[in-house]
Amino acid sequence: MAQSLELLLIQFLMPDNDARRQAEEQIRRLARDPQVVPALVHHLRTAKTPNVRQLAAVLLRKKITSHWPKLPPHAKASLKEALIDSITLDNSHLVRRASANVVSVIAKYAIPAGEWPELLPFLFQCSQSPQEDHREVALILFSSLTETIGTTFQSHLNNLQPILLKCLQDEASSRVRIAALKAVGSFIEYVNDGGDIVKMFRDFVPSILNVSRQCLANGEEDVASIAFEIFDELIESPAPLLGDSVRSIVQFSLEVCANQDLEINIRQQAIQIISWLVKFKASFLKKHKLIVPILQVMCPLLTETANEDEDSDLAADRSAAEVIDTMAMNLPRHVIGPVLEFASVSFHHNNPKYREAAVTSLGVISEGCCEHLKDKLEDCLKIVLEALKDQEQMVRGAASFALGQFAEHLQPEILSHYASVLPCILNALEDPSDEVKEKSYYALAAFCEDMGEDILPYLDPLICRLVMSLQSSPRNLQETCMSAIGSVAAAAEQAFIPYAEKVLEMMKGFMVLTKDEDLCARARATEVVGIVAMAVGRARIEAILPPFIEAAISGFGLDYSELREYTHGFFSNVAEILGDSFTQYLPHVVPLVFSSCNLDDGSAVDIDDADSVDNGFGGVSSDDDVNDEPRVRNISVRTGVLDEKAAATQAIGFFALHTKSAYAPYLEESLKILIRHSAYFHEDLRLQAVISLKHILTAVKAIPPTHADVLEKQKEVLDTVMNIYTKTMTEDDDKEVVAQACMSVSDVVKDCGFAAIEPYITRLAEATLVLLRQESSCQQVESDGEDDGDIDHDEVLMDAVSDLLPAFAKVMGSYFDPIFAKLFDPLMKFAKSPHPPQDKTMVVATLAEVAQEMGAPISAYVDRIMPLVLKEIASSDATNRRNAAFCAGEICKNGGAAALKYYGDILRALHPLFSNSESDDAVRDNAAGAIARMIMVQPQSVPLNQVLPVFIKALPLKEDHEESMTVYSCICNLLLSSHPQILPLVPDVIHVFAQVVVSPDESDEVKTNIGKAVSHLVSVYGQQMQPILSALPPAHANALAAFASKR
Repeated sequence: MAQSLELLLIQFLMPDNDARRQAEEQIRRLARDPQVVPALVHHLRTAKTPNVRQLAAVLLRKKITSHWPKLPPHAKASLKEALIDSITLDNSHLVRRASANVVSVIAKYAIPAGEWPELLPFLFQCSQSPQEDHREVALILFSSLTETIGTTFQSHLNNLQPILLKCLQDEASSRVRIAALKAVGSFIEYVNDGGDIVKMFRDFVPSILNVSRQCLANGEEDVASIAFEIFDELIESPAPLLGDSVRSIVQFSLEVCANQDLEINIRQQAIQIISWLVKFKASFLKKHKLIVPILQVMCPLLTETANEDEDSDLAADRSAAEVIDTMAMNLPRHVIGPVLEFASVSFHHNNPKYREAAVTSLGVISEGCCEHLKDKLEDCLKIVLEALKDQEQMVRGAASFALGQFAEHLQPEILSHYASVLPCILNALEDPSDEVKEKSYYALAAFCEDMGEDILPYLDPLICRLVMSLQSSPRNLQETCMSAIGSVAAAAEQAFIPYAEKVLEMMKGFMVLTKDEDLCARARATEVVGIVAMAVGRARIEAILPPFIEAAISGFGLDYSELREYTHGFFSNVAEILGDSFTQYLPHVVPLVFSSCNLDDGSAVDIDDADSVDNGFGGVSSDDDVNDEPRVRNISVRTGVLDEKAAATQAIGFFALHTKSAYAPYLEESLKILIRHSAYFHEDLRLQAVISLKHILTAVKAIPPTHADVLEKQKEVLDTVMNIYTKTMTEDDDKEVVAQACMSVSDVVKDCGFAAIEPYITRLAEATLVLLRQESSCQQVESDGEDDGDIDHDEVLMDAVSDLLPAFAKVMGSYFDPIFAKLFDPLMKFAKSPHPPQDKTMVVATLAEVAQEMGAPISAYVDRIMPLVLKEIASSDATNRRNAAFCAGEICKNGGAAALKYYGDILRALHPLFSNSESDDAVRDNAAGAIARMIMVQPQSVPLNQVLPVFIKALPLKEDHEESMTVYSCICNLLLSSHPQILPLVPDVIHVFAQVVVSPDESDEVKTNIGKAVSHLVSVYGQQMQPILSALPPAHANALAAFASKR
C-alpha cells in the first residue's frame, strides 16, 4: 500500500484538477483500511518533499480517530515515535504543525487510557529546549491539547506557569512569544476558582502587556490582537481572573484606542475590551477609579473622522459612542459629570467635528443618564438647540439625533420645553440636508407622542408641513415622516379627526406598493393607519377599516419581515378598537400570527476547521465525520425575524384580551406558542410572552362554564401561567422580563381572588422574598472584586416587586400577616443608607398600601415603621413627602393603640405640609388625608380646635382626588354629629363644599355625601345657614342645593 499511496499523494498535489479528483477518490478508498496508518507514517518519515509529508499528517489527523482502537501496540508505538520525530526534527514549519495536530487528536484517546504517559514530559522538555522550533511546537501542542484533554492539564498548571511566563518573555523569538500567548489563552477555559490558579493567571497579565507593547512598537499588530483575545477570555471567565490587573489592562487598551497610527482593527479590539469591562465588570472600574480615564479617551474619539476606505461599523467615533452609551447605562452617576464637561467645552470649539462630538455625547448618554440629565435639561437643551442652527451639516445632524434621544428618554420633563423645542424641529425639517431632515422627523416623532393636548396649538402647521413633505420627499424621508404623523395623531387623539381622512387616503396609496424597495414605506403606512384609527376612535373608523385590513392581509404574501411585524401591530390596534367585533377577522389573522411565531429563527453556525482553512487540503474528507469535533465560532440571529415574532406574540395577547371567549378555538395553539416563547433565548420575546399569558388567562376566564371541562381548563391554564410567572421571577436573567412577570402576578392575584390563587401563594411569596433579597438570577452581578457600596439595582424591577405585597394583602386581608412577617425585614433594608430616596419612598408606599389592605395586624410593625415615616415626611423630595403622609394616615387608621403614641409626632411633622412653603399640591392633599384618618379613628386624640382650621384651609383637594372620599367623609361625619369644634367653621366648610360639587374631578358619591351633610345643616340650622348659602356664587349655590335635595 505504501508505494501506491505515495504516488497518489504526489498526484493529489498536482495542479491538474482531474488528476486531483482521481487521487482523492482512491485515497478515500484506501483510507478505509487500518493499514493506511503505517503507510502514512512511512511517508511522514521518508517523503522527500514537505508537501507530501504535510499531506500525510493531514490524512492521519482525519483518519486516526476511527483506526486508533484497531491498531496493534507496535503500530501505535511506531506512529507516536514518528510524530515526535516529525515535531522535533522536520525542517518544515507546516509539517511540524500538521503533526502536532495529529498528536492532539491521538492524545484525546491515548492519555486517558494511559497509552502515552511520556507525551507530557516530552512537551515540558521541548518547551525549554534551546531550539526555537522545539519551543514553538511544544507551545502549539499545549494549545491544541486543551481542546481534547484540557481537564488533564489542570493538575499540571503550576508546573506550566513558569514555562509559559518564560516563553512570553522570549527575547529571541517572536514565534515563541505568539505561541505562548495562544497557549495562555487556551488554558483560561479550564481555570477553576482556586486561589492559586487565579493568582497564576493574574501573574501572566504584565508579561502579556509587555509582549503586546513590544509587538505594537515593531508593527506586529497581529500579536497584540491575540492579547486582546486573551483579555476578552479573562473578562468572560466565571473565575475571578482580573483582580488588580484590570487597571493595567484598561491603561493598555486606552493607549491602543487613542493611537491613530495603528490599524483600525486593533483599535477596535481595544475599544471592545473597554466595552466588555463596562458591561460585565462595572464595579471593578468604580473600585479602581477608571471611569474618568476611560471617558477622557472615549469622548475625544468622538471627534475622529473615519477614512473613506474604512468600514463605517469599525470607525473609532462610532465605537466610542457605543462605549459611552454602555457606560451611561451601567454607571450613570459616574458618567454624567465628565460627559457634560466634555460637551460644554467642545461645543465652543472651532473645529466642527468637536461641536458634533459635544452634542453626540449628550445624545448617547440620554437613555442611561436620563434621571441625572433631567436635572440639567435646560443647559443641555440650550447646547442642542443652538447646534441645530450650526452652519455645518454634521453638527446639525448630531443635534437632531440628540434631540430625538432627549425626546425619547427625558420624558415627561422635556415636554414642558415644547415652546422652544417644537419651532426648532420645524425649522430643521426645512434643512437642505436629507440626513438632518430624517433625524428631525425622528426627533419630532419621539417628542410629539406624549405631548397630549399641548400639541393642539401646533397641530395644524405640523400636519400641513408633514403632509406636504410626504408628497414631495424621497422614500427614506417619507418613512420617517410617516412615523412623525403617527406620533402627532397619537398625541392629538380626537383633535386629529379633521386630518384623518386626508392622511388615511395617502396611507392607502402606500399600502398597495409591492416593489421590494417600497415595502419599508408600506410597513410604516400600515403602522400609521393603526395609530390614526386608535386616535379617532371606533365610531369614526369602523366603517372605513375593511379595505385597510384587506391590504394588510395581502401584504403577508410579499415575504418582507418588517411589513409582517408592523402588520401584527396594526391588527393589535384594530382588535383594541373593535373589541368583540374583531371576532370576524380572527380566522384570517390568527393563522398569520401563528405563522410568524413558528418562523425559523435564522440561526447560522460557522464551523472552524483549521486544516481546511490553513493548508488547502480540505478536499480530502473524513470517513468518520461523526467523530470530528469542530469548534463553533459564531452564532447569529436575524433580528428582523425576532422583531416579527415579538410583534406576533404581542398580537396573540391583544386578540385574546379583546375578543375574550370568541378566542377559544385558538387558545390551545396560542398557549403552546407562549409557553415556548416564555423560555426563548431573547428577552424581547420572553417579555411579550409574559404579557400575553395574562391576556390568555383573561380570555379563558371569560368562557362560560357550561361544562365541567371548562372549569378544569381554566384551572389548567391558570396553573400553567402561574408556574411560568413564578419560575420567571427567580430564574430569568432579564430585569425587564422579571418586572413584567411581577406586574402580571399582581394583576392576576387581584383579578382572580384568593380562592383561585391560594395554591400558588407560598411559592409566590418565596419568589418575592428571593427578589427582595436581590438573590434572583437577574439580580446577580459579577462576583470578583469588592463593591464600592453603591446601590445599583433596577428601580422599575423593585417597584414591581414591592407592588406584589399590597396585591397579596388585598386578597388575603389579615391572613397576609405570616407572609408579611417574612418579607418585612428584607423590604425595610431598601430604606437604609446608602439606598437612594426613591428606594425609601418605594418602601413607605408599600407599607402604606399593605396597612390599608391587611388592616389590624399592621399594629405589630408600627414601632419599626414610624421612625422611617416621620423622617420621610420631612424629605426634600415631594414624592417621598406625599407617600409618607399617606402612610402615616394608614398606620393611624389601622395601627390601633400602637399608633396612638405617635399622634403628636405625626401632627407636628405634617404641619409644615399645610404651610405656604409646601409647593406640591399632591403632598398637601395626602397630608389632609392623613389628618382625616386620624380624626375618624381617634378624634379625642386630635386637638381639633387647632387642627381643623388649618385642615379646612387646605381644601378643596387640588390634585390627589383619591383622598376625596376620606377627607370629605371626615368633615361630613363631624357635621352630621354636630361636633362643637366644626360648627364655627361651617361658613368655610360650605365654601369648600360648593367648589367640590361643581368640580368635574370629583365623583357623584362624594358629592352626594356632601349633599346629605348640607341638607342636615339646613334642617338643623336653617336660619343661620341661609346667609352662608346666599353668599355663594349662584352656580355653586344651585349645584349644592341640587345635591342637598337628593335624599
